[in-house]
Amino acid sequence: MEREAVAIPPIVLDWSDWTAWSDLKVDARYGGGVRVPNREPGVYEAKCTDAEERLTIGKASDLRMRIKQGLVKGKVPHSAGQRIRANEDISRIVVRWAVTDRPAATEEELHKRYQAKFGKFPKYTEHT
Repeated sequence: MEREAVAIPPIVLDWSDWTAWSDLKVDARYGGGVRVPNREPGVYEAKCTDAEERLTIGKASDLRMRIKQGLVKGKVPHSAGQRIRANEDISRIVVRWAVTDRPAATEEELHKRYQAKFGKFPKYTEHT
């Protein structure tokens, strides 16, 4: 049997401010709207403004594409986004994100922490 220890360095997240869903719908190139990092990997969370529990926690290889085009606008497939748009009052939803070069490991840890605190995945998250 071969034994190997793997030391994983900590991941530090610099979260953006919580941003209104409606502000993410506006194209930031023409004034107004909010810029989400383009072609940058990371993680994101969505919640209602008056709640601590999250609606979804996800990862992205391209934060802008995943958040703006998938989650918020529905121009690319995003199962949580589709269900949030269909079932929630989007005027009450806010989103935040953080760039990380290890989005899968970060998402997994965020899910573990969320499950430890709330005993379940976020409302529109099915798995890690």
